Amino acid sequence: MVSLDKKNNRTKRALFSSFKDAFSGVKFTFKNERNFRIHTVVTVLVVTAGFVLKISLLEWTIIALCIGLVLAMELVNTAIEQTVDLIVGESFHELARNAKDAAAGAVVLSAGISVIIGLIIFLPYVWDLFMKLIESII
Repeated sequence: MVSLDKKNNRTKRALFSSFKDAFSGVKFTFKNERNFRIHTVVTVLVVTAGFVLKISLLEWTIIALCIGLVLAMELVNTAIEQTVDLIVGESFHELARNAKDAAAGAVVLSAGISVIIGLIIFLPYVWDLFMKLIESII
């Protein structure tokens, strides 16, 4: 019979290994996928704007969900592209193209919705700043 301590140690190692593998996937995607890097830069800009404009806790929550959704979709897109490329290699297959296009479409859809949500959140703050600037000039 395996002692409880040994079982817990194996479970902890397996959990650590799972996280290590997951972060390897993020690192691979960041290193190899231009769009993931673009989304990461946009994330930094959006977070900076959130701090500068002092958005509310609810708005931070919504922004965090949007950022997580887009980055997660990029990771899934990369996983699908890599798997399809592994299976079909250099040959062309319509179903392979459809799978890759659908995965890319998921990224575009999530990014587009996130942009709309970002505009809904940030435009009132930007408008207020603009109006204060106009008032200070007049």
